[in-house]
Amino acid sequence: MKLSDEIRSVVETKIKHTLQGIEETLKDVLEKERITFNDLRDILRGLDSSFKLLSQKWILETLYSLLLKGSMSFNELKRVLGVNSRTLSLKLRELVEQGYIKREVKPGPPLRSLYMLTEKGKNAALLSIPLVYYICLSIMEK
Repeated sequence: MKLSDEIRSVVETKIKHTLQGIEETLKDVLEKERITFNDLRDILRGLDSSFKLLSQKWILETLYSLLLKGSMSFNELKRVLGVNSRTLSLKLRELVEQGYIKREVKPGPPLRSLYMLTEKGKNAALLSIPLVYYICLSIMEK
């Protein structure tokens, strides 16, 4: 994806501002709450299942699709992502179980399932954008 210099500058400025806010917040928490390295390690270990899920193929693409489109049916997701039914079904089930998306069944006939982001899913998708941006940037600079 090629961004104009103007848009790229705006994106990088906003990401830099966000990262500074996160860094300041982390410093405040570590100082005021007296969190140790071991405490932080335990917190990160507790997030292991979420990190494993979010790093799987099709997961971020699914979250981004729902972020951009709102709600989507199973077949719409399948068509947009180009994934087979079995794989998509497994990924959607995991995302529902971990609270990133919700499934709403519309009465039929035929029954129709709609998928949409929860607040947790929306935030995960939005927060992952700077990370994805910087990873892509570092790959393009090589």
